[in-house]
Amino acid sequence: MTGYRLSAQAAHAEARRSKQRGGKKGAEWTPDTGRPSFHDRDNFTTNRVTVAEYNDAKCGNPLGLSATFSCVNLIAGTIASLSPTIYRTIDGVRSEARDHPLYWILKLDPNFDDTDYDFWEFIAASIELQGNGYADISRNGGRIAALTPVSPIGMTVRRGDRGARIYEWVEEGVRQSRAQDQVLHIRGFGGDRLKGASTLSVCSRTFGGAMASGATASAMFQNGARPSGVLSVDARLDKVQRAELEELLQDKFQGAMNTGRPMLLDGGLKWDALSLSPEDVQLLETRKFDGEEICRIFGVPPAMVGYGDKSSNWGTGKEVDVLGFIKFTLRKRLRRMERALMKQLLTREERQQGVTIEFNLEGLLRGDSAGRAAFYQIMVRLGLMTRNEARRLENLPPIPGGDVAMVQMQDVPLSDAINGGAQ
Repeated sequence: MTGYRLSAQAAHAEARRSKQRGGKKGAEWTPDTGRPSFHDRDNFTTNRVTVAEYNDAKCGNPLGLSATFSCVNLIAGTIASLSPTIYRTIDGVRSEARDHPLYWILKLDPNFDDTDYDFWEFIAASIELQGNGYADISRNGGRIAALTPVSPIGMTVRRGDRGARIYEWVEEGVRQSRAQDQVLHIRGFGGDRLKGASTLSVCSRTFGGAMASGATASAMFQNGARPSGVLSVDARLDKVQRAELEELLQDKFQGAMNTGRPMLLDGGLKWDALSLSPEDVQLLETRKFDGEEICRIFGVPPAMVGYGDKSSNWGTGKEVDVLGFIKFTLRKRLRRMERALMKQLLTREERQQGVTIEFNLEGLLRGDSAGRAAFYQIMVRLGLMTRNEARRLENLPPIPGGDVAMVQMQDVPLSDAINGGAQ
């Protein structure tokens, strides 16, 4: 690297490497050889290119981006808080089917290790990131006894001889193979009839650009000797003086820990500060745009994960974002999951008899006391809900007479009011 002088320790390591290969320099990387040169290897040895920098540029994890993590955490966590419930409709009256074998598996205890929240959060996050959510179905005497989540990474789905899907994956070093009726498979958007499209793969350019801008910002703030100023002298420096000055800058003033350290100058040296900042190169604006791009991918209003302006983060703007998130982001995801659960876990006879599986969105109102109170008031006044039904949703005990549906009678014809008043 031109203008870069190795420290004593790095120079010793490079000399040792050169001696090990007989003092011969390796050829640079070419498409013909397809292999890195000895010089590239020395870049890692002498810390000219760090392993961390290489991983950030080539092997970074998009989930490490704050926007990706926030969006997936928001969607998966919200869905997990709305555990599905099995309903049975008889003569037009729908009620919870607590006697159904799947009721407690879906709502409370899916398997030996996980709670219902852990299970649905894992499934929802798998769908958001990899486009597919899988669970191994364990049966006992023909009945479903447990649902165990399976990582979508490395999952292979293929057609068998008779057209049914076959699922294969490796778990703890053991290869697993299951038939179609032994695996719960919830496909996400895109892909084909076998698997949904992986969000991380389809939108890799967006995630890659966001990781690159994040690595650039990190490098700018990590390297305290970035071009924040110019060190100049009237006379020309010889090689020894230049090398000594560069070593002084690297040893004492480079790095985040040395930022702001006083600099002692002599021999006519002058320090001229440069007004170079992330704002000047629009780095912060680029990172903000990358975050909003990721929000668009997941369908999350930017204000709900910390982006957006002040007006959209409070008041009516926030309420509109939450309502849009429920209607246009959560609803379609929940619908897809409900249909997959009904098709794969219920028999055709059960579906024809009115057995359904649904996520109750009313759980989202539990964080809004005023909204819940207004909802219950309207439902009870219109006779659409009894007082005990409202109390049950709030985990309160029933009261005597609370099972009678009641309606207010203040809206009566004017003639009735006049006649009644005359009497």
